Amino acid sequence: MVEWQDLLAALALVLVFEGIMPFLNPGGLRRMLAVIDGLTDRQLRIFGSLSMAAGIILLYFTKH
Repeated sequence: MVEWQDLLAALALVLVFEGIMPFLNPGGLRRMLAVIDGLTDRQLRIFGSLSMAAGIILLYFTKH
């Protein structure tokens, strides 16, 4: 069973990791967002699905 504390800790880590790039390299983030803006919907969906799959696999191995 998932504890609320675990869920909030996971959310906190996401926020920390999401904030690293704009904090350390805001110019690089702007360039990366410009590249992302040029991707097709299909490319973004593929990237999103691969990212979710990697997260699920990582979560599985950390919990078992």
